[in-house]
Amino acid sequence: MFKYLFAIAFLWMNVTNAQNHSDVACGVFQTSGIRTDAFSLNKHAGLGDIKWKFKTRGKVFSSPAICNGIAYIGSEDYNLYAVNVQTGKLMWKFTTGGAVHSSPVVYKNIVYFGSYDGYYYSLNAATGKLVWKFKTGGERKVGAKGLWTMGPKDQYMEDQFDFFLSSPVLDLNDNDLTVYFGSSDGNLYALNANTGEKKWVFKTNGIIRASPALYRGKVYIGSWDTFLYALDARTGKLEWKFETGNQPVYHLLEGIQSSPTCADGMVYFGSRDGFFYALNADNGKQVWKYGADNSWILTTAAIKDGSVYIGTSDTFLFLAFDAKTGKEKLRFKTNGYIYSSPSIAGNTAYFGDFSGSLFAVDLTTGKLASKVSTAGRTKNAANVLNPKGDVDFNFLAKGMDNSLYATSVTVMNKLYTLGPIVSSPVVSNDVIYFGSADGYLYAVNLN
Repeated sequence: MFKYLFAIAFLWMNVTNAQNHSDVACGVFQTSGIRTDAFSLNKHAGLGDIKWKFKTRGKVFSSPAICNGIAYIGSEDYNLYAVNVQTGKLMWKFTTGGAVHSSPVVYKNIVYFGSYDGYYYSLNAATGKLVWKFKTGGERKVGAKGLWTMGPKDQYMEDQFDFFLSSPVLDLNDNDLTVYFGSSDGNLYALNANTGEKKWVFKTNGIIRASPALYRGKVYIGSWDTFLYALDARTGKLEWKFETGNQPVYHLLEGIQSSPTCADGMVYFGSRDGFFYALNADNGKQVWKYGADNSWILTTAAIKDGSVYIGTSDTFLFLAFDAKTGKEKLRFKTNGYIYSSPSIAGNTAYFGDFSGSLFAVDLTTGKLASKVSTAGRTKNAANVLNPKGDVDFNFLAKGMDNSLYATSVTVMNKLYTLGPIVSSPVVSNDVIYFGSADGYLYAVNLN
């Protein structure tokens, strides 16, 4: 069972040269169903040197939004930060009452994001001043007594791979400007983005960690209740739902954390049940699926030129499939779980893994172009990774009782010293930006 305890992923492509236009929403999840290709005007061979790194006081699982010369990102230290992209210096920060694990979206000088304090916020993007905030039914970690049958069975245990909060997505085709997001209370919310007033709410039967996707008048969202839902974007009325796998006793291989991506009449998403799904976006019928050998698929797919790109957890794979047929076209193995969703610029895919490496993979050859390491990986890899250089639960748990929750907590804390990359990278103006569990926001030059 413990092969699967360290597995997760999350997020996706970004439109690389749109970050300086006021009529474009900037954010990792905003691109789903609106733009399906991410292009860079300049061709890059791979990763260069670190331009700068900005230190927060907590782990960074949030993915950055780059807009008008500012990088916006959340941290576990309760803050949303605005950082100058040229200098790496702080411009402002906004303190909430909880960890900021959602990824912000910026539109027309407003930044939207959520916090573990149970509020979703709207701030002035230039000053960080509050515009409005909306209270949900509250945020909490996924967990249970005796989680995954670990001991002691009467102890409440939080899922250590519950990294994210649902991130907001804006409907730019709506005259009222609607913002959508999910919550731990099981609801998908649709608010007036200008005022924060509630338009409608749709209730699922599980915590929502996925971010919504807007496509052809529908909003798509996955829930921990194992269903992907398709709703009318204006009314919240259910159009259809699709059930993924469940595991009644262990509850390990079930639940949707991956956010959906839509293109060419299809909706794509991964699940903790170990499968990646391609559905007909109109009726929810399965077109194809990929089995990941019981690895969670938590990344959000990127789509380019008829190919769909994802990462897996325990199998450490970056994969490409034919978007229509599901035929595998590329595979590249890393050294750890891939929870960082890929960003594509030109013919290169960029993504991080849990060992603390950011990879640049050539999509033509499927080969590594280059990689960079976080500060934590550089310092601690020799003591944390196994002799092959891989993340290895059993290697770190040697001499401990694998059936105890305390063992998984100890191992995870060791892995965190590597500076794992769960944040999804964003490319803008020949620089790639990403967060790390070592607490830094990194800016790395592209060659």
